[in-house]
Amino acid sequence: MSGKKFTSLSYQKLKTLNLRSVWTDLKEAIAGTDRDFTETPLGKAIFILAVPMVLEMIMESVFAIVDIFFVSRLGADAVATVGLTESAMTIVYAISIGLSMATTALVSRRIGEKKNKEAGLVAFQAIAVGIILSAFIAVPGYFFAKDFLRLMGGTDEIVNQGFSYPAIMFAGNAVIMLLFIINAVLRSSGDAAISMRVMWVANLINLVLDPILIFGLGPFPELGIKGAAIATTTGRGIAVLYQFYILFRGKHRIRLYLDSIRIRFTIMLNLLKISGGGILQNLIATSSWVFLVRIIAESGPAALAGYTIAIRIIVFSLLPAWGLSNAASTLVGQHLGAKMPARAERSVWITGYVNMIFMGFISIVLLLFPDFWIRIFIDDPAVINDGVIALRIISYGFILYGLGMVLTQGFNGSGDTITPTWINGISFWLFEIPLAYLFAITLGYGLEGACYAIICAESVLTLISLYIFRKGKWKLREV
Repeated sequence: MSGKKFTSLSYQKLKTLNLRSVWTDLKEAIAGTDRDFTETPLGKAIFILAVPMVLEMIMESVFAIVDIFFVSRLGADAVATVGLTESAMTIVYAISIGLSMATTALVSRRIGEKKNKEAGLVAFQAIAVGIILSAFIAVPGYFFAKDFLRLMGGTDEIVNQGFSYPAIMFAGNAVIMLLFIINAVLRSSGDAAISMRVMWVANLINLVLDPILIFGLGPFPELGIKGAAIATTTGRGIAVLYQFYILFRGKHRIRLYLDSIRIRFTIMLNLLKISGGGILQNLIATSSWVFLVRIIAESGPAALAGYTIAIRIIVFSLLPAWGLSNAASTLVGQHLGAKMPARAERSVWITGYVNMIFMGFISIVLLLFPDFWIRIFIDDPAVINDGVIALRIISYGFILYGLGMVLTQGFNGSGDTITPTWINGISFWLFEIPLAYLFAITLGYGLEGACYAIICAESVLTLISLYIFRKGKWKLREV
């Protein structure tokens, strides 16, 4: 009897210690840490890195949710305008993410090699490249906003009333690029909690400004959809200023010194070489999305609006999973820099299993209550019906998506951005677009057919990535 009592007390004590340990790790993850992740147990390292990265990605997804929540009050045409603009803005995101991949690979390697000052030098080159590239998008994007909407199949009403939204978003694309690049610098150095706080700042400002500028609250004029673009750009812009303050403040693992602020063409070329694969990788994926939206637009404004809302909800669900994937990317880079390839690989597998469980849970929630989530944003019956169709079908593939994104980030963290590029090419251009056209247009299944094409493409991506990752050549990559 006393033995059973002792066992029970021991179990309760162990449970209490585990809960305290989790709580301690959670506080460290949110507050920030200066620990060396190459010398930390992998489970703890993934947890401490992933928590702020997941919260950061949730904050990024809040941008999309907040905008579409308020814009949907302006009607289906306004939602369709946002959808058409976002389909092209994904090119900006592709470039930003591509540069972020290269930045993560180089900065995390230098941190793993204990060369923090060189990591700061890499950071400035990445920022400079981002500013230069953003200028080539801002000018034509601003002056040809109407032509863009017309080219994407927008009606005359959408073009004439909504052109200010893409004009402002394209003109201010530099804040998107810098937000992604500098947060990648902070994350890959191990300061993921700071990146999280940056996104909190951006979202808080956007959340306040969106309703004020869209609906003209108080002394502010009613700007409609134009107000949404101004609010989002302003929120991100102030967050970028906060990032620069952090980089120059010098109280974290990475900072910009005076001698960091100079152009180093060798580093810039290395960044462009690595990011070229990353940019192309994302351009292949996102440009296929532009064609996908164009195919869906043939089914009418209701289908396009329903798909746009569904995708925003899905993005909200997927971005926390991307946060987990980013943790794997950082750990791969730091461990390869520290000459620990076995730990680099194990970090990917552990993160992949956790991500699959998370995405499986999210898919169940969306499959059980799809109409609830769509009705939050709009009350148009036709849009709700199409949104439910898109949300339910795409959710079927979430478990495979979860593994695929971690494997992809494993490649990118090692500096191998080429492998995911050709995998994306096969998955999205040889499978997704032809299948979407076949199912939606040729066979007449419309939005439903296009959504099934998405599942097929993402499944192919995961299976190919799994096969290549297990071969292990990515561990030999030098950057």
